[in-house]
Amino acid sequence: MAMVKARVSTAELVAGRYRLVDVVHRETNRVSYYGEDTETEHPCLLSQIGLPEDPGQEDRRRATSRILRTSERMGLLRPGRVATVLDAVEESGSLWIVTEWIDGIPLGELLTQQGTFNYVRAARIGLELLDVLEAAHVAGITHGELSPGQVFVRDDGSVVVTGFGLAGATLAPRVAAPSYASPEQARDERIGPASDLWALGAILYTMVEGRPPYRERDRPEATLKGVDRLPLRAPVRAGPLTQAVQGLLRKDSRERLSRPVVRDAFVRVLNEDPETSAQATPHPRLRGLYAVGPGWSRRAMVAGTALAVVTVAAAVLVVTNGRPDDSDASAAGTAPSPSASAEAPTVPSPTPTPTSSPSQSATSREATDSGTPTASPSARSLPAGYRTYTSPEGFSVALPEGWQPLRTQRASDLAYRVFFTADDDPRTLAITYSTAVGPDPVAVWRDDVQPGLEQRGGFRRIGEIEATTYQGYKAADMEWLSEKDGTRLRTFGRGFIIGDHRGYSLRWTAPEADWDAPENQQALDVFLRTFRVPKG
Repeated sequence: MAMVKARVSTAELVAGRYRLVDVVHRETNRVSYYGEDTETEHPCLLSQIGLPEDPGQEDRRRATSRILRTSERMGLLRPGRVATVLDAVEESGSLWIVTEWIDGIPLGELLTQQGTFNYVRAARIGLELLDVLEAAHVAGITHGELSPGQVFVRDDGSVVVTGFGLAGATLAPRVAAPSYASPEQARDERIGPASDLWALGAILYTMVEGRPPYRERDRPEATLKGVDRLPLRAPVRAGPLTQAVQGLLRKDSRERLSRPVVRDAFVRVLNEDPETSAQATPHPRLRGLYAVGPGWSRRAMVAGTALAVVTVAAAVLVVTNGRPDDSDASAAGTAPSPSASAEAPTVPSPTPTPTSSPSQSATSREATDSGTPTASPSARSLPAGYRTYTSPEGFSVALPEGWQPLRTQRASDLAYRVFFTADDDPRTLAITYSTAVGPDPVAVWRDDVQPGLEQRGGFRRIGEIEATTYQGYKAADMEWLSEKDGTRLRTFGRGFIIGDHRGYSLRWTAPEADWDAPENQQALDVFLRTFRVPKG
């Protein structure tokens, strides 16, 4: 793995545009700079990360687009808590990530200046980090590079997280800070939310002990080897956080503490702290709001098994012609990952209750009987113009006003695909349940789905098929272009199975020309956030 050396030059510009002014923080393979955008004259933060080898043009494009795309999604999920990425470029063997300047101090630098933190302060920062990670994990995003250098602390104690999208952008198992890698990363295995929880535990350990749980060695490979093989040195200053720290740093990802358990540990420490209890506002806020998380987190936990999937490969479904481009309706899924049990939500999903009024028309009553957008306990959290739909099959999802199921295809009593849209709306949402999904989501997209799509005119895959996770389950994303009635369409797909080759999927298709429109991006985010599988 290449190493980067801090360098400051007021003459040399990164990408011919960004001037380096001063070093902000250093990690093993990452240097952060205060910089200036010479075109806008605005301050910015530049992170230089050494790449393991000279990547090809396609690899560079894929890495930078992944970082930009993931950062944008996280910015929508947790505005103000995730750094806004302005640019990402590869230059002279380094990956440069340019973000808006953050009015805060890197946690690693703060620890260097102030020494160790007491366990109460560590719990406050840990709770802020957990909130950001939970939003990411519910949306199927794994950070994979979390470290003290990726966490900026503001004066009010709130945090801003950088580095989303970096994991998987290169071939290296851990790019920036090897001492915060999880054992599965050290072994170059597939990562998921459990890897982020390990990193959270390592950061907590560093805050209270003053050093990471596994020390940096001369070579990143040696550091990773130590993470994988050496026993954990028990923390001695963690106080009531000791069990949480040790539970997060279990070598076996299946044995790590779940997010709700960790949250309870943080809240308990903060509620029992005399200084916190003496303050008028924070104490009730912790008992009420933080007990289940802030607004987005509360919705995520109540959603229970909220699902973000686009078109699972439904091998048993018979595709018929109709208004949606039915031939595109396939996706991927796999069995749960080892960390599935630790990441499964613990709060069951409430069943939305239909509402009616004396003025409800016969048509709308019939629609309600068969499943229709209705008010629900979570409706208050939805954007304006969305209503929760509960299907006869038991799943639910928030839909734009006026959207209804166009039709349902069935191959058996269990396997089905439901299409949603509205009159004169070119966009469609397809939700699939299948009982015959293959074990490798990437392979299903590549071997089962794409060949069929290629038979139709205008098909072109966008980028690579990307392995990802959703609440502990292995999954895969694929995007592609197609053509329908002279309109160029773009589709995003994610799929996974829930066990025994059973899987759900969700496919979002919109005109390519309008793909980046705010209302379309909002619709996709709402679908991913609110989809819920049937109970049982």
